[in-house]
Order: sequence, then structure tokens, then C-alpha cells
Amino acid sequence: MPDNAVKFLASVLFLFLSLFLLPAPAGAWPGRVIAVEEGDALTVEPGRTKTGIRINLYGIDCPERDQPYGARARQATADAVLGREVNVHPVDPVDPERYGNGAALVAAPGREMLNSWLVREGLAWVCPQLCARADICDRLRELERTARESKAGLWADREPTPPWIWRQKEIPEKEGNDLPAGRTAEPGSSPRP
Repeated sequence: MPDNAVKFLASVLFLFLSLFLLPAPAGAWPGRVIAVEEGDALTVEPGRTKTGIRINLYGIDCPERDQPYGARARQATADAVLGREVNVHPVDPVDPERYGNGAALVAAPGREMLNSWLVREGLAWVCPQLCARADICDRLRELERTARESKAGLWADREPTPPWIWRQKEIPEKEGNDLPAGRTAEPGSSPRP
């Protein structure tokens, strides 16, 4: 199945579940985390359905798996929520151009939002291209500043590379790329390939 068709079907499923099957007038819904793909991407099974919905954690970007702290971020997310009940608070509905699926704040009941915790622990950046809501992003940026100052997690490295730049550095290695070897895409362009 073509990649665009998969994204479209995932978008339709997420929208359907959000509008018709999930409770809570504010849009929040409970579910159980059934997979952690990356530090900032997980699959949540809502209610009694047997279909998982991939969720990106809103406003943040964890290191890639092959990047320093990438495995640590993924493991920290798995330790915090895998197999646990969580509350999903959708922030950015399905938008294939930005995420490919929905973005949300996620928290286990009675615990800090996972998004905030990962930034505070120095396991994620606040992604300027993906974090647009001032009420959420101002707090995330403050947590990032504190993590930098205390050299938490990835901030212990002298110059950690944000994942949106790390991904662009890998572009010349991909087959069919028009960029000459060793040349990278411009920083600040699209954070997701």
C-alpha cells in the first residue's frame, strides 16, 4: 500500500475515533500504551478498541534511535508508560503535512505530562517547527532552559545536535537524493523527512 494511502487511512481512523468513539467533551481520552516507537512517538489503544493509534508527543522532538541519547529517550518513555493507562489530550489534530498523525500531551493518571518530563530530563528538545501553542510551548521552553543550565541528559554534551538537523544530515546518504555527498539541507526547514 502506498505511503500516502497508509497516512490517509491512519488520519481517517484517528479522526473517526476522536469524533465518535472517544469520551470527554474537552477531547481528552483514556487508553493503554501498547508500543513505544521512539522517545516521542507511541501507540495508544483507546478504550475497548483493539486498534492502536500512533501519537506524537506534542511540541517536542526526541533524539533519533541512531543519535546520542536516542535509545535512552525511547527507553525512558517505555519505562514511564508502556503497558500503562494514560490520558491523551489531543493538541494538534491529524495533519499529515506536520506529523502524519495526531499530536497530543500524554500523561499517566496522577503523573506529570510525558512531554514535559522528557524535556525536563534532557531527553527531548522543544521543536520550534512543531510547537506553536504559547500556553503549552512557553512552559516547555522554560523546562528546556532549566535542563540546559543543569546539563541534564543530552545537555551534558557540549553541542548536542537537534534531531531535525540530524535527520537532514542523513539525507545525502539516502538513495535518489539530489544533494551532493556531504551537503546537508538547511537548518530550520521541515523537521520531519
